[in-house]
Amino acid sequence: MNYSIYLFDFDYTMADSEKGIVGSFHHTLKARGFAPVPDEHIRRTIGLPMEDAVRQITGLQDIAQVTAFIEEYRCFADTYMTPNTRFFPETIPTLQTLRARGAHTAVISTKTRSRIAEKFEQDGVMHLLDFIIGREDVAVPKPAPEGILCALQRLGGQKAETLYIGDSHIDARAAQNAGTDFAAVTTGTTTAAEFKSFPHVKIMKSLAELID
Repeated sequence: MNYSIYLFDFDYTMADSEKGIVGSFHHTLKARGFAPVPDEHIRRTIGLPMEDAVRQITGLQDIAQVTAFIEEYRCFADTYMTPNTRFFPETIPTLQTLRARGAHTAVISTKTRSRIAEKFEQDGVMHLLDFIIGREDVAVPKPAPEGILCALQRLGGQKAETLYIGDSHIDARAAQNAGTDFAAVTTGTTTAAEFKSFPHVKIMKSLAELID
């Protein structure tokens, strides 16, 4: 798979942040008086825009209530997120290889840029990315193509030389909407069978398959 630009989702694609996300939701639900929610229900929302995840988990629809929930969630995430986020074993070696080959690499995620940057900085590997585009950097989150198209504009790249890699149908639809190739990785909650209904160049078990 030879491209000059590799754009990645973050949660469940590059890193396992499940423990931090699920834990932060449980703390917020308890603090705001909600009944407990099964872990699996929370896991299935990872990768969605935060507003959508909160609506699915809590049933809230009022934007002011959703916003208040997210603000409290972020307070818990400040404590629990990064310490409970781990890069998948293949992530850093894959990035190192792609960079050595002269490729551009960036992250396009519905997670906030600052939270992703915190993890890369903590592990001393920020130099392996050109930049991060997070939720705060776009007007409309994935599956809208804004983040991917913004990245191409910043890099001066072409769609034909770009691959977007992600673990969910949100990512597959974002690549489709942006007009770029898509490679799926099954390290999240979306199965290979589910990905087959979306345009893709490859369905992978891990990021290591990008450099096979």
